[in-house]
Amino acid sequence: MGHENQAELAKTIIRSRISNPSFIYSFFSQSPDSNYSKLKYIISSSVTEECNNSVLLLGPRGCGKTAVLEIVLEELLKEHPSMISVIKLNGLLHSDNNCALKEIARQLCLEHQLLFSKMASFDDNSQFLLSMLRECGLAHKTIVFVLEEFDLFTQGKQRLLYSLLDAMQSVTSQAVVVGVSCRLDADQLLEKRVRSRFSHRKLLFLPPSGQDLKRLVEHILLLPADSGLPNEYIAAFNSKLINIIADEKFNGIIDTLCYSDSTVSHLSKFLFSAVCHMDLNSDSLSLENFKSALPSIQRQPKLEALKDCSTLELYILVCMKRLEVKELEMCNFSSIMKEYKSIHDTFQTSDYYARNVCMRAFEHLLERSLISFEDNRGQGRSTEFRPVKLLISGHELHQGLKSHSSCPAMLHKLMDREC
Repeated sequence: MGHENQAELAKTIIRSRISNPSFIYSFFSQSPDSNYSKLKYIISSSVTEECNNSVLLLGPRGCGKTAVLEIVLEELLKEHPSMISVIKLNGLLHSDNNCALKEIARQLCLEHQLLFSKMASFDDNSQFLLSMLRECGLAHKTIVFVLEEFDLFTQGKQRLLYSLLDAMQSVTSQAVVVGVSCRLDADQLLEKRVRSRFSHRKLLFLPPSGQDLKRLVEHILLLPADSGLPNEYIAAFNSKLINIIADEKFNGIIDTLCYSDSTVSHLSKFLFSAVCHMDLNSDSLSLENFKSALPSIQRQPKLEALKDCSTLELYILVCMKRLEVKELEMCNFSSIMKEYKSIHDTFQTSDYYARNVCMRAFEHLLERSLISFEDNRGQGRSTEFRPVKLLISGHELHQGLKSHSSCPAMLHKLMDREC
């Protein structure tokens, strides 16, 4: 096998791994204290011990709540193929109680080969759900209800949640309700009658630590012995990769990547981009591949918008930042102009424009969403006196000024003082 063919096969293997959530999140299933182990125990105990359960999976988006749940359900369906039925709802689509019950009835009819009626009322579907829970319980079959965007189901009268949890109080029913939400207070949104029927089990999913991320990178990128590649190639590829991961420059890249988003999904996108940059002639990944992938995965619209700003618009943004640091009670166009004049008088700059020109630049920044009005009140007032706020952080503004081709040196000095 030629060197290019070996490198191409290695790229294919690694990309297929990155695209497979089951493989990525299997890394977190190795510990008995992991959320994977706890969730599997909760659902499997409901299947084997014929009991009812409810649990919430909470955490930021991209932390693997749904991925871990899918792995657990896939494994349990293999272990107990005829004892589990899965019903999936999403709060974005089924937050309406009538719509949700109709979807439950549709999925139950589809799985049990029954005739589904689109014209059935809410009460008809409720009775159908109760009878199906009873029949499945008598047949020792557990129904797992997966409620994505769980917090959206808590809007309104929560009739669906009450119907599900109340039906689970019966000794003949056998079901598990799994709620998935990015709101950590999702259980506090439940009505008292619903909360009293909820089992109050919660699993918290958090972004992995820096050390866990490095181990996850090794888990994903190291070639396995049974990959079909020559042992010498695998050993050389893995050895170079371990050296890269141990390099301080690589640690800096990971720190930069995780500064704004340290979730597993964000890391996966970054690794996929890095593998795509791999040179087939070099036979392995290099530190340059990871450096090249970082800008493509860290696109920042605010910084891109700053590149097209005029010099006057940059002055206005810096003035607003200076007013923000001074902690003035109100920042508006009038106060920005006073700060702008103060800078001009202090440094005797040549970049001084008429007030009407400054107003057009100010309105242009509003259109670009780099600044905005504090609220919608006072829409009848003059634009000059309406309070405004910056929509870009000091760090982003500082970086934007550095990358701007025609930014005056004096603005760099002003921002260096503020930072």
